[in-house]
Amino acid sequence: MNRVPNEWLLYCRAGFEPDLAAEVTERASEIGEFGQVVMAEPNSGFIRWQSHDLQPANNIHRELPLRSLVFARQSLVAFEPLALSREDRISPIANLIKESGWNFESIWHETPDTNDGKTLGRLAKSLSRPLESALKRGGGLRRKAGGRRLHLFWLAGDAIQVGISFPGNRSDHPGGILRLRHPADAPSRSTLKLEEAWHTFVPKEAWEARLHDGMQAVDLGAAPGGWTYQLVRRGMFVYAIDNGPMAPGLMATGQVEHLREDGFVWEPPYRLDWLVCDIVDKPMRVIDMVERWLIKRWCREAIFNLKLPMKKRWDEVRRCLIRLENALKAAGVSASIACRHLYHDREEVTVHVRLDG
Repeated sequence: MNRVPNEWLLYCRAGFEPDLAAEVTERASEIGEFGQVVMAEPNSGFIRWQSHDLQPANNIHRELPLRSLVFARQSLVAFEPLALSREDRISPIANLIKESGWNFESIWHETPDTNDGKTLGRLAKSLSRPLESALKRGGGLRRKAGGRRLHLFWLAGDAIQVGISFPGNRSDHPGGILRLRHPADAPSRSTLKLEEAWHTFVPKEAWEARLHDGMQAVDLGAAPGGWTYQLVRRGMFVYAIDNGPMAPGLMATGQVEHLREDGFVWEPPYRLDWLVCDIVDKPMRVIDMVERWLIKRWCREAIFNLKLPMKKRWDEVRRCLIRLENALKAAGVSASIACRHLYHDREEVTVHVRLDG
């Protein structure tokens, strides 16, 4: 194998490999990074991008950070897959690390988020301690190494991909997955989508200032109240806009005013702190609605989902985001826009917009 870490290894939800591949191919071309996707097998849960001329993949990893990518869960600089002997799986890994000169503070064993991948978890666990000892002896595993982390991505019992991640440009959740516990009293499982969105888009140190008691919010398409539940949980007062029924428990809190109206046309009586929306409709129709809210400054922050088509999902996401960005710019509205395919999303992506000032 090539002894240069010339690959960019990206995890994603199984089934979204073509969408991630299309995204990174277009984004890499835009910034003049020369390479190609060499692996995007359907339902594998990851893709591999390889730089041309066997150059290290560090540049593209830095220039396209994880937070800027829609469909990626994790971003690693990596070597090409390494074949292992079933008689000795540890020595090839230890030798590769020694030759690379890499050093790191921790080791994570990971597998693709697929049924086949999960079967490798027991093997990875059994090798964890002996491999850790070998890498300590070789000088790779150290107490202080700039926060770098070694990722051992198990592809099969006799194949692994060795990668490294860096603080500030990675997910700090195994497999890039933030697993949340579903509250027993929440009206629907969709509640976890908004909770994960807050963890993803709002820094924890900013929660006290941006997610606090007494704030005013609207949930467009609220019934039965999965997203309203999260707003109420944070102590907010909520306009729940939906012709359908809301969960009685939410209405009993006294924090929810349920209006049986069309979320696409309802207008707030004053400026609100938050707009959230999980309406099932065409992505561009949702963009039209949110665009109106932001241009009129009816809210300070917004989180909403875009339900995607089965094919060319990256094309649709790109089209929607460009449309929103251009519309706000033309209206003189300065805002930060981010979009991610979250773990608790399915055939959708989550968008966050925060108005400046």
